[in-house]
Amino acid sequence: MDHFHIVIAGGGNAGLCAAISAARAGASVCVLEAAPKDWRGGNTRHTRNMRVAHDEGNGILTGPYPVDEYMDDLTRVTNGNTDTELASLTLEKSSELWDFLAQQGVHYQPSLGGTLSLGRTNAFFLGGGRSMLNALYRTAQALGVSVFYDAKVSALDIENGFFESAEVTHNWQSSNPRKSVIHGRAFIAAAGGFEANIEWLKEAWGPAAENFLIRGTPYNRGDVLKQLIDAGVQSVGDAKQCHAVAIDGRAPKFDGGIVTRLDCVPFGIVLNNRCERFYDEGEDFWPKRYAIWGRLVAAQPDQVGHVIIDSKSIELFMPSVFPPLQADTLEELATLIGIDAMSLNKTVASFNQACRGKQFDHTVHDDCHTEGIEPPKTHWARAIDTPPYYAYTLRPGITFTYLGVKVDRDARMIMSDGTPSANLYAAGEIMAGNVLGEGYLAGIGMTIGSVFGRIAGDTAAKRVSN
Repeated sequence: MDHFHIVIAGGGNAGLCAAISAARAGASVCVLEAAPKDWRGGNTRHTRNMRVAHDEGNGILTGPYPVDEYMDDLTRVTNGNTDTELASLTLEKSSELWDFLAQQGVHYQPSLGGTLSLGRTNAFFLGGGRSMLNALYRTAQALGVSVFYDAKVSALDIENGFFESAEVTHNWQSSNPRKSVIHGRAFIAAAGGFEANIEWLKEAWGPAAENFLIRGTPYNRGDVLKQLIDAGVQSVGDAKQCHAVAIDGRAPKFDGGIVTRLDCVPFGIVLNNRCERFYDEGEDFWPKRYAIWGRLVAAQPDQVGHVIIDSKSIELFMPSVFPPLQADTLEELATLIGIDAMSLNKTVASFNQACRGKQFDHTVHDDCHTEGIEPPKTHWARAIDTPPYYAYTLRPGITFTYLGVKVDRDARMIMSDGTPSANLYAAGEIMAGNVLGEGYLAGIGMTIGSVFGRIAGDTAAKRVSN
């Protein structure tokens, strides 16, 4: 048997921020990562940036992003479905993350261009999420943190809300797995959601979940989450709520990552298989609306959508890893994507006739809109009339799920009787539903992970030192 002060399940951003914070406070720490070393880090591997509050620009961040504006943005995208106390704590503490991560060896770069428009609000990692993750691992291991890869938490010994030990299956994917028991004075769950567990998704979504693509790690199956709920930890959030975006339908089933996301929606129209538009493509700036499109596509027949744009827009957005389908006529394009040509022509003609406004500008809420059709397109509406024409087929891409464990401001898990556990803590996607009841704001998943990872590590370390 192994003994540590603090046992952490999950080796992504949240788990490592917790491990570093606890180790710096003098605790002995182990991290249990279910993935092999080459796949370590959960969804952190695919991230590019983190949304942080700050009072002024710094040469890379192009201007101020105060907490009040951040809260307004979060309230809007969640429709107010957030724990206000924990949300406020997250956003206030986010202002510390730039310096904290820099101290762990993380470097930054100017933001990417295109429709993201995040240069003022989000800190982009030099080398992306994998580089950021590698820096955290280097720091954690230099502090003496023990990391076990391919180590699945197969059972938790929790009595009356008190953690005693974790049963761990090592090399669990091999033909010769080995089990051990690791004891700890505190346990931090940072093992992500259940988005890679298709059967669990089907419990919430029904058969439609078979058509979902999983953008991130195939190792986030919700095993630790289920064990905690079964042990009497109070759950939070809706199993159907998740960070889901519309991604290229050619993406792999798992681990396609950020490169499969499509940012062209504001520049065209989106149709289902019946050639019907189903939502306002120009409702708001893309970083504030891109995360609703996965759920929108999931609600369409066969969980499929199609983006139609023309040559006026093809250079205006970040290109996907897959090239668009291209044709000189709408009829040819319809054949390529498998929809009815006559219906496509009719929908495009109706949209074109409804377009109003002359000052197209994708960097502002311009006056280009539609009149007389439903749904409207509120901004960036231009006729689709300049060949060649382009199309992308969309599928729902699930990033992470919001059903998780309820926590307080010290990252302590709340038990079913409403009392906080004495030594169970959570950080990251496994508790993000406290802040994200619905919707998403670009970069906030990483913010929640870092903020609550630090809180969990600090709080757990103080407890075990006493």
